[in-house]
Amino acid sequence: MIIEIIIAMGSVLAFGVSFHIPKSEYLYCAINGGLGWAVYRLCMNCSFGAAASSLWAALVLTLAARILSAVRKMPSTVFLIAGIFSLVPGSGIYYTSYYLIMNELPQSLAKGIDTFKIAGTIVLGIVFGLALPQNWFNYLGRITEQRHAGKEENRDGT
Repeated sequence: MIIEIIIAMGSVLAFGVSFHIPKSEYLYCAINGGLGWAVYRLCMNCSFGAAASSLWAALVLTLAARILSAVRKMPSTVFLIAGIFSLVPGSGIYYTSYYLIMNELPQSLAKGIDTFKIAGTIVLGIVFGLALPQNWFNYLGRITEQRHAGKEENRDGT
């Protein structure tokens, strides 16, 4: 599972580089993507199923993106879009198309429905995460600023 998380972080990092995310945010985007994948795998290991696991992973990832947004003073989409990359059901989309082209319609339909359920639960996880008031997350950002300001005062000797 650790190797999968590292691979997820690497894929999110590569996605961030190719989509010109600010260099200062590469590590945070990768951590967020790794967190999302870790929650997904943990839920899968607890027999939640792919759709429910995707829902929980997207929810945690969205909340982490909003926290990072407040703390790092960046739009949450920087962390959210990059982080969600590891959860997108790309293989499901591929196999749906493959079975359709190979004229195996029952398999294409079954794979398409599964893929649609996963994609839908990812959307629901994001919606639920974005439904919380922004001032909750801004409060975390202010706490971080106050701690950072306190450390700077100690360094200056004042």
